[in-house]
Amino acid sequence: MNETLTPDQKRRRLIALAVVVAAYVLSFFQRFAPAGIAQDLAASFQTSAASLGVLAATYFYVYTLMQVPTGILVDTLGPRRILFLGGIVAGGGSLLFGMAESLNAALVGRTLIGLGVSVVFISMLKIIAVWFEEHRFASVVGLSMLLGNLGSVLAGAPLSWLAQTTGWRGVFVGVGILSLGLAVLAWVMVRDRPHASANVSAAKFDRTVILTGLLRVLKNRATWPAAFVNAGLSGSFFAFGGLWATPFLTQGLGMSRDTATAHLSLYFAGFAIGCLVVGTLSDRLRRRKPVILVSAHIYGAIWLVWLSGLILPLPASYALFALMGLVTASFTLSWACAKEVNPPALSGMSTSVANMGGFLAGALLQPAVGWIMDQRWTGAMMNGVRLYAPEDYRWGLLLIACATWMGALAAWFIRETHCRNIYREIEQ
Repeated sequence: MNETLTPDQKRRRLIALAVVVAAYVLSFFQRFAPAGIAQDLAASFQTSAASLGVLAATYFYVYTLMQVPTGILVDTLGPRRILFLGGIVAGGGSLLFGMAESLNAALVGRTLIGLGVSVVFISMLKIIAVWFEEHRFASVVGLSMLLGNLGSVLAGAPLSWLAQTTGWRGVFVGVGILSLGLAVLAWVMVRDRPHASANVSAAKFDRTVILTGLLRVLKNRATWPAAFVNAGLSGSFFAFGGLWATPFLTQGLGMSRDTATAHLSLYFAGFAIGCLVVGTLSDRLRRRKPVILVSAHIYGAIWLVWLSGLILPLPASYALFALMGLVTASFTLSWACAKEVNPPALSGMSTSVANMGGFLAGALLQPAVGWIMDQRWTGAMMNGVRLYAPEDYRWGLLLIACATWMGALAAWFIRETHCRNIYREIEQ
């Protein structure tokens, strides 16, 4: 957006951004919460590793399926309406999950959570694309993700402490109430664009135009490298940080639960800082590809350490987890890469196509890692929870490492945009 905004419009865009970022905090919390309470969930529902993986991944299944529809909806109906409906659904799902007495009920609750929060990120990107200048897109996205990642940090050590102190169920009931409150705030305070009234939708819902636009994005070869980078890097991040990090650190490396969740919080904190650093660095350099390439290859190299089974001193493992988070954040540039090679009017669809890969990969990797571990399980149990050997974890995590390396390879094929929309140049 290149128009000069009035002081009132600048105030309104900050309000809209604040509301959607608050919803994004809860979205990140819900995404990574299973990692912090994996042992509690396993004990409450008497699950195998594969079943626990399915419970955590249900969020990602529905999130993946909703990415393209969400892109279409925010490009047509506008983010305000979508954020309101998403908040209602996510709030109800969190309440159900917190009160679930069976695995099936928990699965339904987790599915509703995924459905509700699946609209938040694309809505946030749309608001930023419409309300902020194009050359500031990656920086504002990075800052928003830095703030949003407070949710993932809270899903580490703080959630583990709360779960041990007050029980994990009450936490999700409270988060459900917060989601409902944010839905109301979105309806009251968010506007779809600077000159839109509260009751004007972003565009007329024309199915032919929508399908034509979506096909335009999908047929654009320059869209796909960004999607594969997102799939490899964010998919591995979601699978590891979203479920298997804490069990790996406790059972695989012999850490205490508090030490393991402290590692997880550092991972998320590094990612949060990385989102701001990566986006700002890219915008200042006016380059996307080199930042992604260097970071992705460092991330892939770190996975070799975990697969080796090497036991590091605590300061070294803490530092490595923080560095992992920092370089993992490079996948956030994939949205800018996809947006800048497609028509500006299709920013919602193009970013959602790129975003879809990561959630699909996360949805497949979480239960797949658990399935591999179950194949190697010797039958050991403790307090109703299955115990796995360190080698079992390393075989399972090999899948996540492979996804990381796939993302690093895809980064070589990204089209450099120099932080501007080059769709017209590609067309010629």
